[in-house]
Amino acid sequence: MERYKVWLVAKGYIQQEGIDFLDTFSPVAKLTFVRILRVVVATRNWFLHQLDVDNAFLHGDLKDDVYMEVPLGLDTNIKGQKTPTDFTALLVYVDDIVLAGNSIDEITHIKDLLHRQFQIKDLEELKYFLGFEVARSKKGIHLHKRKYALDILEETGMMGSKPCSTPFLSNTHSLYKMEKYMENPSAYRRLIGKLFYLTNTRPDLCFTVNLISQFMQESTDYHYQALQHILRYVKSSPSEGLFFAANSDIQIKGFNDSNWATCPNTRRSTTGYCVFLGSSLWLHYLLEDLQIQPTTVVLYYDNNSAKHITHNQSFHERTKHIDLDFHVVREKIQAKFLYLLPIRSEEQLTDVITKFPHRTRFKSIVPKLGLVNTHHPA
Repeated sequence: MERYKVWLVAKGYIQQEGIDFLDTFSPVAKLTFVRILRVVVATRNWFLHQLDVDNAFLHGDLKDDVYMEVPLGLDTNIKGQKTPTDFTALLVYVDDIVLAGNSIDEITHIKDLLHRQFQIKDLEELKYFLGFEVARSKKGIHLHKRKYALDILEETGMMGSKPCSTPFLSNTHSLYKMEKYMENPSAYRRLIGKLFYLTNTRPDLCFTVNLISQFMQESTDYHYQALQHILRYVKSSPSEGLFFAANSDIQIKGFNDSNWATCPNTRRSTTGYCVFLGSSLWLHYLLEDLQIQPTTVVLYYDNNSAKHITHNQSFHERTKHIDLDFHVVREKIQAKFLYLLPIRSEEQLTDVITKFPHRTRFKSIVPKLGLVNTHHPA
């Protein structure tokens, strides 16, 4: 006998009514993977298609959705791939599906399999996904949120505002002054939430938006003015977004920096890091599932003390306060997984996410983060 045929039963008996019986789960891909997939598609010239499942929550006969783990021993790869070289990645976000792969025949085959089970709309090449607008050319893939940015400006009445060159006010110390709080900060909080979603394609906004969000409970009129200033900056370049170059190599590069004890109230430090895959900005290591083996990760630093600590295996009084979890960096360097390279402080890209650099320096760093404005190219 080559194969058994059995009924698979969900373990509904472990659910308790009133506690977790009504809990449901929808597959949601991390935005990290969305960005990584764009890099791989751009550099390897893969096909990129999109599907939408009609009435996804209406399929099935159960009154309640009950999800289960795959039983131990179940072979999920019985059919296999048509050829060993075919590779297709399927990204699912509730009822939106993105297919990326090197074989259009394989992608078409997967579409047919899904169509037999669900009513789907074949949207063909990916153009719009989760508020991200996707523009593709021979040079690469541009990921931006022009429509989303313009909707924010329209909603807040800032469409006719005067654009500015940086997202932060010149007098940032006034953010920490105790003034009369806003009577109804709901609009302030709602706008911050919208700007946070915009930062998914705008790393130049990360530090400012994160700083302003610290005053959710104690927001003043000056804080709202700071938000309006951010919107004026967005007005200057609503089409700006991440560009994934087709000619970039698949190498991981990281930049890290810390602005020590800069908060006037708490004297806490601000730490920021940028990690690039090729020439594109990304956040986490998720390449092995895409059958990509990158080279050694290169980390750029502008602090010689950090270099000495990471390369020196001995401990002394001045380094005992460092959390042991951080010593994993030493192990990775010894294993040649990480490699440290020094850079000058003026070349440190993380300055835009840890502090308020001068306007000239800010404008010089932003393009190096992979940000491109397709409607007004430089």
